[in-house]
Amino acid sequence: MVVGRFAPSPSGRMHLGNVFSALLAWLSVRAAGGKMVLRIEDLDPDRCRAEYAAQLRDDLLWLGLDWDEEQTPQSQKSADYAAAFENLRARGLVYPCYCSRAQLHAASAPHAADGQAVYAGTCRGLTDAQRAAMTKPPAWRLIVPDEEVSFTDGLQGAYTENLARDCGDFILRRADGVYAYQLAVVHDDAEAGVTQVVRGRDLLGSVPRQMYLQRLLGYPTPEYYHVPLLTAPDGRRLSKRERDLDLGVLREALTPEALVGRLAYFAGLRPTAKPVAARQLAADFSWQRVRRADISVGKPQNCL
Repeated sequence: MVVGRFAPSPSGRMHLGNVFSALLAWLSVRAAGGKMVLRIEDLDPDRCRAEYAAQLRDDLLWLGLDWDEEQTPQSQKSADYAAAFENLRARGLVYPCYCSRAQLHAASAPHAADGQAVYAGTCRGLTDAQRAAMTKPPAWRLIVPDEEVSFTDGLQGAYTENLARDCGDFILRRADGVYAYQLAVVHDDAEAGVTQVVRGRDLLGSVPRQMYLQRLLGYPTPEYYHVPLLTAPDGRRLSKRERDLDLGVLREALTPEALVGRLAYFAGLRPTAKPVAARQLAADFSWQRVRRADISVGKPQNCL
């Protein structure tokens, strides 16, 4: 059975791009007669709030995007992540990193496709004495090999990344003790039996890291579908931070069917933006019709 998931972060109101990804994830699962899991990814205590999580649930149901199971929120699963982390630490696969944010930004390392600096391995070779002399709590990084990881995305096609060159040793636990996204999402997908991950194209570069973690922890690798991003007229992708067409604005101006119809048109699933219910779309959904390239939504009135 196909098992998919919504995994929103309750750091603000969903925007049009978030809804676009959620709709395609839901359609793919419902068209296959599968199971949809909701997971609230509230790892960051500084940005995530319970009221945002409640609003996310309400917005999804307003759109007609239901789910069959809800996982325990990530903020309540530190013990699970700690067990996975200790598994890796016991095998000598992680090390403490004392680099400050300023040091990382000042490094001359190249940048990966997702804009993140490739870590140069500065703290990997520290001696026990050097580590003992440090006065600040460390983050913890996973050692990655000089190895290419390849997979075929269901929408974007073949993708290959060299972990050492294009990614570098990446963080599994922050200095404040919060477990990082890569470890949490790999654990949670395996726990829920997720077989299909649908999310924005900006996360395509995370897959090799997640596949490496899955291999180390003995977890299965799901299928991945990375959908195009919705962009503003200037090419900038829509953002919660800038409140680009968030659900608060959209719900005041549109019915659920009108919004879903516009998103179906953007995706290439319908020839016009005529209103349609999400469940009607599921009857003949096909990934073959979904566009691959990013989509400009034009001016706000084009959506409203």
